[in-house]
Formats: sequence, C-alpha cells, structure tokens
Amino acid sequence: MARALLARLGQTVLVLFGISVLVFLVFFATPGADPTARIAGRNASPETMAAVRHAYGFDRPLPVQYLRLMDSLFVTRDLASFVDHGEKVVPEVMQAAPVTLSLVGGAAVVWIVASIAMGTVAAATRGSVLDRSLMMLGLVGISMPVFWLGEVANLVTQSRYHDTWLFSWVPGLGYVKLHEDPLGWFRHLVIPWCVLAVLFIGIYGRVLRADLVAASGEDFMRTARAKGLTETRVLLRHGLRTSLVTFVSLFGLDFAQLVGGGALLTEVVFGLQGVGRLTYQGLINLDLPLIMATVMYSAIFVVLANAVVDLVYLVLDPRVRDGR
Repeated sequence: MARALLARLGQTVLVLFGISVLVFLVFFATPGADPTARIAGRNASPETMAAVRHAYGFDRPLPVQYLRLMDSLFVTRDLASFVDHGEKVVPEVMQAAPVTLSLVGGAAVVWIVASIAMGTVAAATRGSVLDRSLMMLGLVGISMPVFWLGEVANLVTQSRYHDTWLFSWVPGLGYVKLHEDPLGWFRHLVIPWCVLAVLFIGIYGRVLRADLVAASGEDFMRTARAKGLTETRVLLRHGLRTSLVTFVSLFGLDFAQLVGGGALLTEVVFGLQGVGRLTYQGLINLDLPLIMATVMYSAIFVVLANAVVDLVYLVLDPRVRDGR
C-alpha cells in the first residue's frame, strides 16, 4: 500500500512538472510571445526594451527563466503581474480560490444528492411514467445553458419578483465570506449553487440510472435476491455501490475542472470574483504570470482529484484492491 501511494505521489509530481514546462513554453518560448513589449509599453525605445529584458531575465537561457519563474511562483511567491506592475499574482489567486471553492463545493453537494436520488428512483421504477419523467427532466437540465439559466434566475429573484415574500430574502449579487457572515454566505450562494448544479444533475442522474439498470442483471445481484433480500436493499446496498464507480470517476474530473476555473460563466452571471473570472481577465490582458498561476492552480486540483478518485475506487470496488 505504501509503495502504491509513493508511486502515485511520484506520478503526480511528474505530471505537474510536465504541465508547468508545457505552459511555460507556450507562453514564454513561442515565437512572438516575448512579453518585453507589453511590460515596456508601446513605442518603447530599443534601450528601454533591452533594459526591461535584462531586468526580468528574458535575456537568459530558457531553463534559467523557467527556474526563476517556478521559484517566484511556489517558493518566494512574489511573482508580479506584467500588466498591473507590482501586483502579486499568488495572493490574487489565493483570494479568488475560496470564492470558487464555496461555489463549486455547494453545487457539488446539491448535484450529488439530487442525481443519486434521481438515478436510483428512475432505476427502481424503470419503464414507468415516473422513470420517463425524471429522465426527461434530466435531459431538460442538460440542454439549458448555465449563463441563460443564471440570467433567468437573476431576473426572477433580483428584479421581477424580488419584492415578494418568496424571494425577498435573496441578497444582491456578490460574495460574503463564510467566517464573516455564515448566513449571508449561504444566502448569496444558494441560487448560484442550484444553477450550476442543474446541468450535472441531469448528466449524473442519467448515467447512474443506466449503470443501475445494467447492474441489475449481474450475478451478484441475483445472488442477493436469492438470499431473500428485498429489492430495495439489493438496489441500495449492492447495486448502488457498484454503480457509483462511474459516478465517482465523472465527479472527480468535473469537480476539479470547475474548481480550476470551469465555473467562469456562473461566476460572471452572479458577480463572483472567483478563479475562472480571474483567469479570463488574465487571458484578456495577456498577463502571463497571472495565467501561469491560475493554470498551475487548476492543474494541481485536477491531478489531486484524480489521485483521490483512485483511492475511492479501492473502497467502492474490491476488484481494484485485489488487482483484478
């Protein structure tokens, strides 16, 4: 077990190293990507360009530039923006991360609970009107763009019906820190949670339902029924646990992608200054240090999520533990 964990840790480090090198080469070593002109400003003299290039180390070999950038990003954490001169990018990412984590974490709870309930009920009543209705609702949720649904939610809760008893409790757009006002934090995020979760409820509910239906004909399910267990217990105790393997795999990738900036549209619609919005601003301004910081932040979450998924596999599927 310890050897497997060490091997996984080594793979994680290698993947992060490869991502950092790739991102560095794309943004700093690609022909025409020299950031000197953006730092020096328009119509800068050759002398100014040379001075800036020397001050930022752009005249040094690429391996030296890479090591300096990684040192500034992970060790000293004093990497400064090329656009907002003197503004440190790591604190910006650390300030935006709790916003994105709060948004995605709450939405994940909503879509996990709702999709498990939807998929399980649909599988237990497969072929019925309820089954078809739930799958149709899931398909509708998948089909609705998150930015459109968010704007509709804002129109209903912030404008048209805000003064009614139903939505008078909904605060204005923005974010409140959890430790400052827990109730305000919840009230600001509960609508964004539901909007972001709608798409994933439809996807995960349909996937889980398909896996449960496929598992119902397996030998271990028939053996459980032969032992006299009720259909509900067979479905929940045996079928659901096996079917969650695919569910967990999807969740690990989607959660990491959203935390890494994939929730951009939801953040924009609801005025949340999260990592996705920060990355978008970096891309618009071509702020290479900010882009590098947000990409590495996203990569770390994706790699760690995959490592956690592998560990959860060991719990859900005994065949993985046995090496089969």
